[in-house]
Amino acid sequence: MIYAKSDPVETLKEHTEKVMDNYYKIKAMYGDKIQNIVEDENFWDLLEIICFYHDFGKVYTPFQNEIRKRLKMELLETEFKNDIPHGYLSPAFLDFKDINLKYGRDNYVILVQVIGFHHERDREIEDLSKFQKVLQQDLMKNIEKLNVEFGIELKNPNIKYINYMKQLVRIKERDKDYKKYVMLKGLLHRIDHSASAHVDVEIKAEASIADKTRDYITKKMNSKPRAPQNFTLKNRDKNIVMIASTGIGKTESALLWIGEEKAFFTLPVRVSINAIYKRIFDEIGYKEVGLLHSTSFDFLSKEGYNDSFEKYEISRQLSYPVSLSTIDQLFTFPFKFKGYEKLYATLAYSKVIIDEIQAYSPKIAAVILKGLQMINDMGGRFMIMTATLPRIYKEYLEQFNIDFEFACFNSDIKRHKVNVREAPIDEEVELIIEKAKKHKVLVIVNTVRKAVDLYNTIISKESVKGNIDVNLLHSLFIQRDRFEKEDRIKNYDKNGIWITTQIVEASLDIDYDVLFTELSTLDSLFQRMGRCYRRREYTLEEPNVFIYHNNSSGIGSVYDRDIFQISLIKIREYNGCLLDEKQKVDMVDEIYSKEVLKGTNYLREFDDAIKFLDSVFDYDLDKRDAQRQLREIANVKVIPVEEYENNMELFEEYYNEKDYNKKRQKLLQIKQFTMDVPFYRVKNYLAPTQITGIFVVRLKYDNEVGLYVGEEISNFV
Repeated sequence: MIYAKSDPVETLKEHTEKVMDNYYKIKAMYGDKIQNIVEDENFWDLLEIICFYHDFGKVYTPFQNEIRKRLKMELLETEFKNDIPHGYLSPAFLDFKDINLKYGRDNYVILVQVIGFHHERDREIEDLSKFQKVLQQDLMKNIEKLNVEFGIELKNPNIKYINYMKQLVRIKERDKDYKKYVMLKGLLHRIDHSASAHVDVEIKAEASIADKTRDYITKKMNSKPRAPQNFTLKNRDKNIVMIASTGIGKTESALLWIGEEKAFFTLPVRVSINAIYKRIFDEIGYKEVGLLHSTSFDFLSKEGYNDSFEKYEISRQLSYPVSLSTIDQLFTFPFKFKGYEKLYATLAYSKVIIDEIQAYSPKIAAVILKGLQMINDMGGRFMIMTATLPRIYKEYLEQFNIDFEFACFNSDIKRHKVNVREAPIDEEVELIIEKAKKHKVLVIVNTVRKAVDLYNTIISKESVKGNIDVNLLHSLFIQRDRFEKEDRIKNYDKNGIWITTQIVEASLDIDYDVLFTELSTLDSLFQRMGRCYRRREYTLEEPNVFIYHNNSSGIGSVYDRDIFQISLIKIREYNGCLLDEKQKVDMVDEIYSKEVLKGTNYLREFDDAIKFLDSVFDYDLDKRDAQRQLREIANVKVIPVEEYENNMELFEEYYNEKDYNKKRQKLLQIKQFTMDVPFYRVKNYLAPTQITGIFVVRLKYDNEVGLYVGEEISNFV
């Protein structure tokens, strides 16, 4: 018996059968579409060979002994060590003559590299004499085991393929077979990983998301498709760039555009993704939807969805026909990290939706646009939908002759009357308190520190104590508390105050009566306005949006100083005015033109990111490096010391648990007490835990205020 895995125990034949089942599933569902991308009639034959042979190197005796050791079985006799990756050995079993005759030498090279690098390794094969010895004295001896177990007749392993396994000769972007290689390697990753996770590589929906959405609009909403929805329906087979006001039906427009195809819907903020997941699953009634972000399992469990772990695992394997995701889970592939083909190949036969692109920094926007260019080159399609669109993003797509349909749908409802204030926001807490007596008040500032300071100032006022409800939300809460606060801010139905940072900006479906906000940049400012009078027309004389520019926090760090100054000049022109949606769109378009941005840090950052991505070397990064680049800053996962001490038993249970699934469940429980914090902010207060990648942070924590950065707890044992 040849083993493939030890936890859970699985033979090579069992794993290969699961792999082949998934091969037939993906071929049945998307065979024609994928073959049209590659334009090679032999594509599915080649992928079948790859799937069947990819793990045959596991017959290597030292590899078998590693598994047998874990299973406490008698070890097999061998003189070799387990120092050659099994992927490097598997191509030895390919029949060079037969493949060369049927498919040609170029396809043989592709098969060798897809199989050989299906687990990316940094090691090169340097000692050819040792390699020859392994083939002759170990693989040759074990070839009969493969023939018996699989009922086949493999020929003697050969070493001819080794010359194609050098990093220098790997197939890269400029090679003629690059597209075919990406699709074959990417689909092998999908098929193999889903087989290992014991889930289907693709899930078939009972009905299309478009049909479900149409029924939702016509039957549940008792309405009919609006102009933007008709536009996306008409242009289902095209790329789309669409500007649309808040509340005009952007989400439904995107779901109708998807049609019957596989799709990925991205948003900037996890809480927004969670809200749309609930809407699609619960309200629209479409059940085959995945959720892909760093805390998705926690959300699914907390909300009580049946089979939360199964949904989480299927989502991780990209198997659902529609998936909701943060950018960092998908758009790492432009960095061409080791194994990027999995994401790239999947997005190539899918539709990709980018919601609120203006909410991203110029660096991340550059990565997204480069990714959309790559997807377009492979034959995939994309849709950008946003309330306001920086002109340089549209110009980037046009520069590379990417065809897309463009449309702008502005609401006629005027929702925001602005008042630009000269005093700093923390000098006007009495005005905030006064408004909160009769209204739901939202306060948005640019940094966590300013949010905490403002919160402490307001709750210290005698007029507030026991009279006005005051709440705080920012990024430095552990997951358990942040989820609870996000729920409360969405369902808040009384007069009071919520003090927040920009984490509430993008796509969060909340509707407050009055907004007090520090000035940021205009694109961000208009996003903030979208959380006030979200779908209501404003008809009163006094303003409902108060903007503070004096001593605004985060300028130069969170927000570009040049864009901030330009934004201030522009918004002052509308002081005291009732803004319409077209004015907002036009202001952002003008500010983010190359002419206005010339010489700014913003444009330099965008251009530098594009240049970096254009010159990135294939396979130079690993996935973690790529995600770190995309998240812009090195974050560290921490648990406050008091939470750690209260849950030490859970950490011990995790450490001692042997069952893989139970161990994973305990890890997900532990993550409820963690948060991601920029490393530079806490580097002097960290201590390791039993779990790699999670640190105790010796800082005070409060479930109302969050992490007190700088207030060290010294009595940690």
